Amino acid sequence: MVLAATLVATSFVVGKIITPFLDPAVLTLIRFFLASAFFIPYVGLRYGIRLPDWQALGRYSLISGALVGFFWMMFLSLRITTPLNTSVIFTTVPGISGCYSWFLLRERLGRHRLFALLFAMTGAIWVLCEGDVHKLQALSFNQGDVYFFIACLLMAFYTPLVKLLHRGEPMAVMTLWIMITGCVWLLLFNLPKLPTISWHTVPVVVWLGIGYLALFTTIITFFISQWATLEIGPTRVMAYSYLYPPIIVLIEWALYQTYPDTQTLLGIVIILFAMIIVQKNKSIHLQRVN
Repeated sequence: MVLAATLVATSFVVGKIITPFLDPAVLTLIRFFLASAFFIPYVGLRYGIRLPDWQALGRYSLISGALVGFFWMMFLSLRITTPLNTSVIFTTVPGISGCYSWFLLRERLGRHRLFALLFAMTGAIWVLCEGDVHKLQALSFNQGDVYFFIACLLMAFYTPLVKLLHRGEPMAVMTLWIMITGCVWLLLFNLPKLPTISWHTVPVVVWLGIGYLALFTTIITFFISQWATLEIGPTRVMAYSYLYPPIIVLIEWALYQTYPDTQTLLGIVIILFAMIIVQKNKSIHLQRVN
């Protein structure tokens, strides 16, 4: 999950480079499509490609629907609000996911883990605001933030749904069909836009960036996250999203030599300490709802 969090963090850097050249929603469609195309040969050679029955397709569509709904509401919200606002709101996802996991899976978190999640959220907000209390106080929430909070409610469903709806099939097969059904959702959403795009004007760097996102931050992270969900539980998996801000700080330091200040480093220490507490107890108690 540390590897998955690192890969996801790099997607913010890559996305910042390529999104000005292509509609983000269309970019996400191409990303899912390429990821599916890359993954089909592997699944086909190892397990064979078989069309799932309607019940299985419904399960996969429900999971991918939560992801696509998140992206759609995120794009809608970013037309109104700011990236900083959305980053702060996103810190609520692990806690919401923990509530879903308790309700759907009877995952018992314990007081120390709930405290650690709150502590990690505080650290993540601290890093995002660069330790500046005035910057946090200056945040002005608007209708776009309401849209993004709805997006976070959908995103928090993702890992609990994977655990709840897994029926023993190989995780690679489940990953592939989640991506394929996600393509269908995204195609329906983007259909009116596709004929209006001047594809020949899209720079090569955009296609290279989409290829990277499809292979590393879609296929590999999907596979890791879904496998880890079955091993350590949905709440712990979602808690690793708190590592995004400090990893992004490290990436920017490596690329641009922008050294984090003492206030930011304090926030990173808070996150790492809280993550140790969240992951400390390996015996996780899950009871599936009948």
